Amino acid sequence: MKKVAVIGVAQTNFSAAQEKTEVELFAEAALEAITKSNLTPKDIQALYLGNVLGDFSEGQGMVQAFAAENIGCKNIPANRYEGACASASVAVRDAYMWVASGFYDTVLVGGVERAATLGTALATRTFAMFSDSRYEFPSGITFPAVFAMLAHLYASKYNIPLEKLKEQMAQVSVQSYKYGMHNPKAQMKKEVSIEDVLKSFMVSTPIQLHDCCPFSDGGSALILASEEVAKKLTDKPVFITGVGQSSAGPLSNQSEHLPRIYSREVSSKQAYKMAGKTPDDIDVCELHDCFSIASLIAAESLGFFDFGTSGEAWMKGEAGIGGKVAINPSGGLKAKGHPIGATGGGQVYEIVNQLRGDVEPERMVEGAKVGMTDTLGGDGGTLVNIILERGW
Repeated sequence: MKKVAVIGVAQTNFSAAQEKTEVELFAEAALEAITKSNLTPKDIQALYLGNVLGDFSEGQGMVQAFAAENIGCKNIPANRYEGACASASVAVRDAYMWVASGFYDTVLVGGVERAATLGTALATRTFAMFSDSRYEFPSGITFPAVFAMLAHLYASKYNIPLEKLKEQMAQVSVQSYKYGMHNPKAQMKKEVSIEDVLKSFMVSTPIQLHDCCPFSDGGSALILASEEVAKKLTDKPVFITGVGQSSAGPLSNQSEHLPRIYSREVSSKQAYKMAGKTPDDIDVCELHDCFSIASLIAAESLGFFDFGTSGEAWMKGEAGIGGKVAINPSGGLKAKGHPIGATGGGQVYEIVNQLRGDVEPERMVEGAKVGMTDTLGGDGGTLVNIILERGW
């Protein structure tokens, strides 16, 4: 297996509905990533693109082929990946393996989505396709309801009064908004207090409006290259040193482990083992905070905090910059935004820039050498973890 580096990264603004098509949004990110890598489109040997709802938002299938041609990468293999919110991360993992195998030397990978363009009603309905369509959605279980149930299970399992848990969840949102304020690519740029969160609209008890990530439009792109090629093109390669992916069935079939998402524990262990790292080695992590309770659950399954204690860790600042591990300095899905097909690529974009020291001072993790991404698709159906390290 060859060493694989990320040599160029780019991302559009994540935002509310945009006028650009998905092909145009991806082109914006892809051409920037190619340019930053000191390459041209003709140097790209394959495209791996995460996209979930293009056929619903635009009536456009096979977006990957049109995207490749649009940026000047004619006739290359172009594959589309659908793993719900983890789509781009699945694409990154596969792209990594193709380069590591020696089959390709330079690959373009990323994602694009116009989830906000769908509008709330259609976006909610189509997102729900990634839970169990036979039993969960007909019962009224959309994703806010899934994570509301997990919040109740979490409070019960760890003997945390629900009102206390709501305050801890609110602190997760407060931190995400705080970092998002300083991220020029972020969708949500405002500060909130715990009181603001607790006074916001109740979505699905105990999940409130500020506990939820927004629907977003946006694109992300990365260039993966073999070590030999990377050394010729950049003096700041960031190497992918560990990857993991796992899957699960309907939520009801996961009841043995809930509120833990066991597929995350399987996936992260694969990534840690491959990279030769432990949770204590991670300096910065972009994890899947679609809802604030999701952050608490994820941080524990990734091994950063003991089960049932991550809420207290957030309250003490241990999950922020300067704490035990810096979680979501981009603002996360909560504030940066969540264009589902592009999210995993956006997470890698943030980690690479953090390791290079290429972010705004207010949200920089000083001296970060090892970073991790965590992307969840559906209600645990797909889970991907990626570990990245500085290569200089």
